[in-house]
Amino acid sequence: MSIPVIDVGPHLHGGNEDRRKVADEIAAACEESGFFCIVGHGVPADLIARTRQAAADFFAQPEAVKRAILRPESRVGRGYYPFADRSLAYTLGVKTPPDLQEAYAMGQPDVPDDPYYKGETAAYFFGENRYPARPENFRETVDEYFRTLLGLGGRLMGAMALALGVDEDFFADKIDRPACVMRLIRYPAQTDAPAESQLRAGAHTDYGTLTILRGDDVPGTLQVKMPREGWTDVSPPPDGFVCNLGDAMARWTGGRWASTLHRVANPPEGAAQRDRISLVFFHQPNHDAMLNGIFDDTGDAVTLGEHYIEKIHRAAGAGVSPRPEAAE
Repeated sequence: MSIPVIDVGPHLHGGNEDRRKVADEIAAACEESGFFCIVGHGVPADLIARTRQAAADFFAQPEAVKRAILRPESRVGRGYYPFADRSLAYTLGVKTPPDLQEAYAMGQPDVPDDPYYKGETAAYFFGENRYPARPENFRETVDEYFRTLLGLGGRLMGAMALALGVDEDFFADKIDRPACVMRLIRYPAQTDAPAESQLRAGAHTDYGTLTILRGDDVPGTLQVKMPREGWTDVSPPPDGFVCNLGDAMARWTGGRWASTLHRVANPPEGAAQRDRISLVFFHQPNHDAMLNGIFDDTGDAVTLGEHYIEKIHRAAGAGVSPRPEAAE
């Protein structure tokens, strides 16, 4: 696998030379595929384990209990997304059956009382979170994980600025009120054969700046469409995260860095059937950040909010039925 593993500890804790070395490694990965794994990130292993368990315990509850915090009709990323509720391939105009997954989505736990966090666009990013009554300590656990990943994402954006050859604080005023979103996802064990072209998550690109993912390393895993190798399984180190660029970064860099196509495959025939749990943190800039201007101001610039809202409504295009006719 040509997806590199980068120790980001020297950037987080070292001097200028250390930060420059990490930035060079990130630059090489982003210019090659837009995907890399990180270790030395400082996120406590216990917190990761507790968050994964909280997700598994939530998804194990009866459907009626989960639907008590059903996501809004507006598709704002809050609450429970039932099985086969969306199709990510639709975001790229590809018509497929709904994805074989269920999810819980949330945003920033602590929203200031400020006009920026109110209004129609802000509601997609800063609406009130919907927490389940069970399992116990779910809210405390996911809030702690969100805050920890938010801090890590901000520090990684400094490394990415250096990797682009601009000042380390270039993004600082563009991510100081970030519109980040987190999803806990369950891909159930497959007891029935999927429909034609139906996957755990259809091929798509992410919407924001940087995705930080921790997923179970089981059959039916994340795949990246590499420039030379084609679809490639991603097996991160046991203590690592998978990181990938999103559309916002691709737009900001004028395409110098790409938002790479990826998907979650079905388990191969004959493989052990197991649930897969993923913890996915989507780092995104301020919702009013203009997505151009690092190297020039040409091109059709949009705000993060405009781009994001368009894509989440596209993803809802397949309806809620898991069968192919839902996409007709």
